[in-house]
Amino acid sequence: MNSLRNLTFVAAGGAVGTSLRAAGFLAFSPAEGGFPWITLSENLLGAFLLGLLLTGALRHRPDSAFLRLFLGAGVLGSFTTFSAFAVDLVALPMAGRPAAAAGYLALSVGGGLAAAALGLYLGRGRTGPRTPREGPPSTPPAPGSHST
Repeated sequence: MNSLRNLTFVAAGGAVGTSLRAAGFLAFSPAEGGFPWITLSENLLGAFLLGLLLTGALRHRPDSAFLRLFLGAGVLGSFTTFSAFAVDLVALPMAGRPAAAAGYLALSVGGGLAAAALGLYLGRGRTGPRTPREGPPSTPPAPGSHST
């Protein structure tokens, strides 16, 4: 029964994330061969929010299937899109814009890493020395860990 519940969390979150991504694309869809700002923005925001989720919310509720599956895998997993990134990256040089493709690659990968790192950092909260009462700093669960 837990498997069905977990699948439901992911599916419901996926519907939300996909709807958000589609709304962004419809509102800001680029012209043919234009720079894919919306895909870049959604992927960077998703990387930041996933980092924040993994260290912030899950630190307080590490066994929360809802947070991991609904928000992490479902909403953020479907909000971000590697396939659109890959297609956009191939389409830019085909439209005669190889420099834009190189910039898109650098911004997507470098920006994604920076956004995820910032989310992880901010999600940790206070980073100074901890009191003995607080115990050692917690570490986020590994992505893809399956503790429910």
